[in-house]
Amino acid sequence: MKAPSLLALLPGSSLALGSELQKPLKTASTVITSASHESYDSRPPYRDDLVFLHKSLVEIPSVSGDEYDVGKFLVDYLTTHGFVAQLESIPPPSNASEPSKPRFNILAWPGPTRHPSPKVLVSSHIDTVPPFIPYSRTDENPSGDTVIAGRGSVDAKASVASQIIALQYLLEHGHIAEAEDSVMLLYVVGEETSGDGMRYFSDTRGRLDPPPDFKAAIFGEPTEGRLVCGHKGITSCNITAKGRAGHSGYPSLGKSATELLMRGLVRVLDTDLGSSEEFGNTTVNVGLIEGGVAANVIPERATARVAIRVAIGPEPDGGKIVAERLLEVLRSVDEEAFEFDCQYGYGVVKCNCDVEGFETTTVNYGTDVHNLEGNHTRYLYGPGSIFVAHGSDEAIKLGDLEKSVEDYKKLILHALES
Repeated sequence: MKAPSLLALLPGSSLALGSELQKPLKTASTVITSASHESYDSRPPYRDDLVFLHKSLVEIPSVSGDEYDVGKFLVDYLTTHGFVAQLESIPPPSNASEPSKPRFNILAWPGPTRHPSPKVLVSSHIDTVPPFIPYSRTDENPSGDTVIAGRGSVDAKASVASQIIALQYLLEHGHIAEAEDSVMLLYVVGEETSGDGMRYFSDTRGRLDPPPDFKAAIFGEPTEGRLVCGHKGITSCNITAKGRAGHSGYPSLGKSATELLMRGLVRVLDTDLGSSEEFGNTTVNVGLIEGGVAANVIPERATARVAIRVAIGPEPDGGKIVAERLLEVLRSVDEEAFEFDCQYGYGVVKCNCDVEGFETTTVNYGTDVHNLEGNHTRYLYGPGSIFVAHGSDEAIKLGDLEKSVEDYKKLILHALES
């Protein structure tokens, strides 16, 4: 006898795995994409420097929480190339069980001034997701079509390398003469986990001498070489369903917490928690489910952890609005069974994408853009595809890296002139 599907056992549930409400704005692809108009025939003068810097960064493991070695390398590189670098130590988490290597953000600006007055911030992150994947590339003598692989080769060491090379080029060729100290670099830790690096910088930048008054900030993340008009927000919840234990032979004498949780989550997946024309549907990922103690015992307790990609605003409250809607949906299944612990996060994040010469897009992932407070114009751009960024096949074409150098040069100049 063919066993019925789980969803078929739940009255009123969707019979399709992944309802329309959970579908993305566009289909994911694992192909290493290149801009359609890009030509790799010409060799830029900075190719060797770009390849060296990118390779050096990717070769150093820097999983979130263990960024010390890559940070040390980057400080040495920047100071060797005429930048003044300042370290910003990140306090260890309060729940740290044992000492670890120091963690720090890196601030840098063109020397020799020790007290810059930056108007434009150029930033990305130096941490990566696990596991570490060694650096490799398809050609010993690289060309624009060379594929470079390894953890962080896209997210986000591609942005770090191309941003630095872009600024070096502008400085060396006098394109920002008499405005050298108007651009500050910031490379943060912890973006892939809690965002503690950028949040710490945001909270403490008033202590800098002088405190920077940024007019614009350029954030580097994999956007396939498109300028991002905005991205979804995020909120997360731990959900607990409480039932009543009993013998599984007499289900009417108990109350199954696992069944309640399943019914509630299916209803959540089938409900529009918030949608918008620009960002599509709010989507829910049920990442973890646990419940019960034995197969023959009616479960007294079941838990789930969900991550929600928020498609509505406003930015400060969108996450809370969606979380409250989720709570209403679950209570429609059972008014008393559910308890919640939510980190409300934020709603959709709008960025400026009105820059001539750039294709534009919106993205579904979160970034550090929200974590930097202030009344500055926000730009989000970077080489490589998010569809390979956290996978075993993370890789990028050198031609896309080189194109991003040109695009970062345009963005820096645009931001300075605006």
